[in-house]
Amino acid sequence: MNKTIIITGASGNLGKATVEKLVTQGYNIIVTVAPNTKLGFYEDHPQVDIQYVDLMDEPGVEGMINLALKKYGSIHAALLLVGGYAGGSIKDTVGSAINKMIGLNFETAYNVARPVFNHMITENNGRIIFIGARPALKAVDGKNNLAYGLSKSLLFKLAEYLNAEAKDKNVVCSIIVPSTMDTPANRKHIPDADFSKWVKPDDVADLMAYIISEKGAALREPVLKMYGGS
Repeated sequence: MNKTIIITGASGNLGKATVEKLVTQGYNIIVTVAPNTKLGFYEDHPQVDIQYVDLMDEPGVEGMINLALKKYGSIHAALLLVGGYAGGSIKDTVGSAINKMIGLNFETAYNVARPVFNHMITENNGRIIFIGARPALKAVDGKNNLAYGLSKSLLFKLAEYLNAEAKDKNVVCSIIVPSTMDTPANRKHIPDADFSKWVKPDDVADLMAYIISEKGAALREPVLKMYGGS
């Protein structure tokens, strides 16, 4: 039986690259899409199960995962790719901006990670991948991205807590930390940059595929930095 994975944020550039990569490897893929939107690709593919759910709706997310477990039996991996960005120093950043970033970058991940992790613990098997950010690791990069950096920093601590709880289990949470990703939106936002130094979504997708594969089984508590040439 093919392994089943969940991918949030599948309609984004990184999500699309990841779905396309993992479909070719034979996974059953549950993708989450915001209500009243479309995935835009693979909408009739037999390996792709599209679930329309608001990831801020914790009961709705848990219900979706429970139905997925009834259908597929188990979930091998969760790739939690939903996120957003807002710049600004402490002078410019009001509390509501921080709450918005925490909701988008942390709560959307937590609401999926919690029920999936609890399932994986009972199965003694599973991988969860979060997408971190350099401003959460380096103060010099975070001082002008305050809300964004703070929200992403919570993912690092969550991964630490989950890995501590799963110490004697075959359940591992990883964080990939890309620098600027080479997407159309980023090229438009920073048109004078050297795009060759940016991280390609396909490369991040390749790394995630490795982490959840048998070859990546030996990895434990990894923070994997993909800074490219920047």
